[in-house]
Amino acid sequence: MSTKPDIVLVHGFWGGAAHWAKVIVELDRRGYDALHAVENPLTSLADDAARTQSMVRQVDGPVLLVGHSYGGAVITEAGGLENV
Repeated sequence: MSTKPDIVLVHGFWGGAAHWAKVIVELDRRGYDALHAVENPLTSLADDAARTQSMVRQVDGPVLLVGHSYGGAVITEAGGLENV
């Protein structure tokens, strides 16, 4: 069992989950095997935070949230869960 947290990556406003592809490859190379890139709908901050929280709730264990640009606002809204 890995002692490293799951990492949930949240893209910026004009982005998508695919923008994290190279980051995911590098993190995987460094031994992080639990990586999740959220595909947010970009309809509102509340909707995006809800989508991100939904993914975080699916993780059984600690989560490290990483947000790029607008994704930083999303993870601030979504970061109140116990496992974050």
